[in-house]
Amino acid sequence: MMNNLLYVLAQGGQSPYASLIFLVLIIVVFYFFMIRPQMKKQKDLKKMREGLKNGDKIVTTGGIYGRIVEVKEQVIIIEVDSNVRLKVDKNSVHADASDLQSK
Repeated sequence: MMNNLLYVLAQGGQSPYASLIFLVLIIVVFYFFMIRPQMKKQKDLKKMREGLKNGDKIVTTGGIYGRIVEVKEQVIIIEVDSNVRLKVDKNSVHADASDLQSK
């Protein structure tokens, strides 16, 4: 079976199955190297956003570092400095900055 597959691929465009097999191989490669990792990354980001709690240090997509003061349904309130609080959308949280040192 494998020899037949290699023979069909080696023939180039002579077999009607060669282009179909080549198309299927391209789709499989795209799925495993591009689509699947992106879906995993989005799933991990969603899980991180759902697990936010008071006291967590975060970074927004705009590059603002802060500490969460209050978590609501779609909005979080972060403290960026003493008595400076910002209300941001939960979807704008990009990363957990608890491992980063604040200056």
